[in-house]
Amino acid sequence: MDSDDDSYPFDDDSSYESSLDQEEEWLADIQKINENDPLLAILAGDGASNVEIQNMNDEGWEELGRAISNNTHLEALRLNEGALNDQKIRCLFRGLTRSNSIQYVRFADDGLSVVGVQSMVPFLQHANNLKGLDLGDNNLQSEGFNVMFRALHDNPIECLRCNRCGIESIEIDSDHIPKHLTGLYLDGNNINTDGCRGLAKLLQGGDSTLTELYLYGNKIGDDGVEILVNALQNNTSLTDLDVRENDGISDQGGMMLLKLVNNISSVKATLQSNHTLTNLSVKLLLLDAVSEIQARIDVATLINRNQDNPEAAGREKVIQTQLRSANRAELCRLQGVHQSLHSEINPLHLPEVLSLVSQKLGHRELYVALKSSIAGVISIVNRKEYIKEQMAYHAAKLEELSAQLVATNAVEWGGSVRESHSNNLRRDWIALTILQTVARQDTVKEGRAFGRLNNKSLPQTLAVNENPVNMGQDIQSDSLSESPPLLLDVSFGTDPRPNSGRRAVRNGTCTPVRLL
Repeated sequence: MDSDDDSYPFDDDSSYESSLDQEEEWLADIQKINENDPLLAILAGDGASNVEIQNMNDEGWEELGRAISNNTHLEALRLNEGALNDQKIRCLFRGLTRSNSIQYVRFADDGLSVVGVQSMVPFLQHANNLKGLDLGDNNLQSEGFNVMFRALHDNPIECLRCNRCGIESIEIDSDHIPKHLTGLYLDGNNINTDGCRGLAKLLQGGDSTLTELYLYGNKIGDDGVEILVNALQNNTSLTDLDVRENDGISDQGGMMLLKLVNNISSVKATLQSNHTLTNLSVKLLLLDAVSEIQARIDVATLINRNQDNPEAAGREKVIQTQLRSANRAELCRLQGVHQSLHSEINPLHLPEVLSLVSQKLGHRELYVALKSSIAGVISIVNRKEYIKEQMAYHAAKLEELSAQLVATNAVEWGGSVRESHSNNLRRDWIALTILQTVARQDTVKEGRAFGRLNNKSLPQTLAVNENPVNMGQDIQSDSLSESPPLLLDVSFGTDPRPNSGRRAVRNGTCTPVRLL
């Protein structure tokens, strides 16, 4: 909707065509109002061209006001272009203090100030069917607007137009907001950061009713944009916002508005973006230079417009701007996002994501997604669970090797055959190689091993000495058991220092692994 569109219901002048000239038509309409003629729905007149309006005195305006109050069929008043001024409107509303039939009032370009607005307050408070009010191109200033807005808090007003009225700051009491207001048009004023703070109150809370907010050509800067963006984060009513021709809005402010409707920093942020705005105008679209930010905003608001509900819009944004690689790359560049999309996707959900990419975007995007996600999946696999599984596997292998060594010992000693010293060294070297290989696996981290050896739980430091000859000699001198002294100094002890295996064996604080 164009914020300067003057059309209202009942604005078609053909409903009361007459062969009389303007002055005679005006006098005839006043007579019909006095008679409560059901055929007259609109009273219209322009002061610039109607001599009868120009010549009406104060008593005439007050009498007309009383007649309108008593009329039950008149639905619209259109008195523009100097038909009224502060004095005339004060007289008119001295008689017009209430109405059950008036639905639309337009007093545009009449030179009204806060004085004229104050005279309207009783009527605004008791106009039980007033739906639209247009006071554009008057000199209301901030004070006049605030007086009028407070008077409307219990009014059924739906559309309020105050374009080019010199408004700067806006004071809105959150407890006195019109409950049915859907359209607010404030183009061409001087609304600044303070004014945005007031407007934000109309946009916050779950009971906001405003659907259209036009702020074209004001004095809003990036600070004001930030206030509006924060208010719109959780707003589910506003569909149209126009902040074009606000020279204080830089690319930074435009970027805040882009992130409002499509934050690309994460999938969660995209899903939590505003999915209600369907028209968001930031920059004028020139024929030779379309704003890049505006173009991306238009993509997001088009998705909002084409989806049945906010949830569907959020999902579509993820598909079109997160999973579609070219779009995501462009948005990441604009918004300064550097992290990979697939780094935040749970590997358990990856098959569903890849299936969605294939169905919605085709094989090319599927290939890109696969290529991008493989490294990410490897890097974010649950390392703890993986390590635990590997520790359990190698612990079982260690126990199996230990059992094999015990069995070999029983067989050999049962036959009373003592091997040569060279064979002992060879078997020591083989066992050491096996255990060193195990120790290098992911299951041993910072010198820790978890397993069972000889039916004992040994979560202690794994000490491996790489000199089997000296190990045999050291352990032999300790005479730890009745077994032959040919031992491999591989032990589970608590001392992580070099050669701790030897010290642990001597001190009796570890369990030696014997190669018998």
